[in-house]
Parts: sequence; C-alpha cells; structure tokens
Amino acid sequence: MKVPFLDLALQHKAIREQALAALTATYDATRFCLGKDVEDFEKAFATTLGYPKALALSSGTAPLHIGAMLAGFGPGDEVIVPPFTFISSAWGISYVGATPVFVDVEADTFNLDPVKLEAAITPKTKGIVVVHLFGQPARMDEIMAIAKNHGLFVIEDCAQAIGAKYKGTPVGSIGDVGTFSFYPTKNLGGCGEGGALVSKNDALFTKARHIRVHGSDRRYYHDIVGGNFRMDGFQGALLNVKLPHLAGWTARRQAIAKRYATEIKLADAILPLTDVSYGASVFHQFTIRHPRRDAVREHLAKAEIGTDLIYPVPLHQQACYAGLGYQAGSMPVSEKICATCVSLPIFPELTDEQVGHVIRTVNTF
Repeated sequence: MKVPFLDLALQHKAIREQALAALTATYDATRFCLGKDVEDFEKAFATTLGYPKALALSSGTAPLHIGAMLAGFGPGDEVIVPPFTFISSAWGISYVGATPVFVDVEADTFNLDPVKLEAAITPKTKGIVVVHLFGQPARMDEIMAIAKNHGLFVIEDCAQAIGAKYKGTPVGSIGDVGTFSFYPTKNLGGCGEGGALVSKNDALFTKARHIRVHGSDRRYYHDIVGGNFRMDGFQGALLNVKLPHLAGWTARRQAIAKRYATEIKLADAILPLTDVSYGASVFHQFTIRHPRRDAVREHLAKAEIGTDLIYPVPLHQQACYAGLGYQAGSMPVSEKICATCVSLPIFPELTDEQVGHVIRTVNTF
C-alpha cells in the first residue's frame, strides 16, 4: 500500500469544478490584482477564524517583512526568533537590517522556550518572532509577559497554525501582529503564493494596508515607503472555495494525529504532544523523534510510505547566517531535534487504511 507524504492532487480533485468556476469568473471579470475576490476572502477569513479584519498578501513571507517594518526594526536592533523553524521566520528581521538572535526551543513543543527567551534579552532587543510550529501554539502568556516587561514588539508566525487557538484566543491576535501563509502545502493552501496579516491594533493594520500597495492609500500619492505585497485575484478566488472546508480538514488532521499518538508504540520514539492544556495543535505536521531517524525513514520507504525531514538544519547553522558566529552546540535542543526528527504523512485525504499501514510499519521497525 502506497502512502505519499503529501498528495495535493487529491484535495484539488475534490473541489475541481467549483475551483475552476471561481477562477473562470475572476478571469472573465479581469480581477487580477486585489479586487472583489481578495476582499471577499479577507472578510471570510476574519469572520471564520475570529479576527477583527485581515489583510491578504502576496506570500507567507510578505507579512513577516511587513511586520518588521511596522515594528520599526532596523540596523543595530536585535530580534529574537527560534532556530527550529522555516527560514522565512527570520527573513523579515534581516530584510530591514536588524539582527536575528536565535533562542532555543522546548524539547516537547518545539516552540520558543520562555526561560531562555528572558535570558537572551539585551538593551538592543526590540522584538520577538514567535513561531507556532507545526500548528502547536507557543506559551503565549509567559512570552507576552516578558515582552510587556521589556517593551518588545511581538510578531506571531502562524504560517502552520491557521485555526489554532491559545486558551480560546486565535493565534495571531495575541501579539502585535499575526502572520499567515497560504503556500500550497499549508493547511489552507492556495494554487501558488499567498499570505495574510492580522492585528488588533487599528493603526498598525492601516499602515500595513498602505505598505501593501507602495505606501499609498490613494493612487499616485505615497506617504510612506512601501512595497508590492498584493494578493492576486486568482489566489483569493481559490481560497474562497477552500476556506469553508478548513474546519473539516483540520478535524481530520487531528483525528489522524490522535491515532498516531495512541497507536504508535515504537521504542525510543518521542511523539509530539496531543493534549496541551493551553491549546491543541492543528497538526500541519506530525513529527516524531528517534535516535535512528534515518534507518526509520529507510524502513518506511521500503513499505512505500513517504516521509520528510522538517527541518534538517536549524537556522543558526544555515550558511546565510554564518556571519552571526553561532557555534555547533549553541542551540542544543534545536540541533538534537534536527538530527532526530522525521515527519509522517498527515493530510486530510489519507484513508484509515493508509494511516493504519503507517502505524503498523512504524511499530515493526
């Protein structure tokens, strides 16, 4: 039995007629840059997920960049970010000339460790990028208390956590700015690039809207330095079709994760948390750890089960940040996770039989 790590074709096949009809309507109306489809998506996204309003953008990296601009980060500033995440989590910091300062994660949640966060703050620290990795909310009470005490700007990277809540509050609405990605592989993915920004601060949101379109709120008048971060109409149209399915897709991910957590009995394996009091994961990934990770992958591959390494190299050891001077062993938890983690298939279209095959195969390693 074949079990791909991810098969996007299955999801798109199920909504093909509705998606093509929506894209055709957008095409015929020439709504190519922003426009009604994007505006409809912004309203539906905010209403569905519990945000005052949402700003649709060109990619998941765009809101991180805009967030750094809104915060006023710049040369000489330090901004804390975890090293076990995708590189985009640090890009906004670098784009505005600030310095990313990597702070290690918790071994059980994979998220920023509040104790280490507090210890890393210096007079140069101006902000924090909190990543809700793999869909698991970070410890926002502790993080926000530290941020408030030191006057730090908080960006929540919710790229993998759409629909997740921290103590009943949607992630992204706790810090100053929340950012999302609609890259095709995400829990809510487009047919190309896309992202969004949310903020409970009206002034920040308004400024972000101006930044999105060349620093302008009326054509040919540019009050601030902005960029071109507009979502295209086709992505808005497609995401409008997909959004109503998100709750069902999330429930299916969580059901698969529950089976994995309950039925996988592999010796020496460390499984992700599935019962966290402050907020359940939406399981963008189900990532286990094992001291013989590569052998586990080979064993699964022989049974035609796909896996992936997310992520094999922590950010402080990436070549682009070599100049920051981090040494091997400086982020021991993240480094150990990267050396031992393997992600199992967890997408909504997996059948119960496929999930069972993954479990049995893992258990026979």
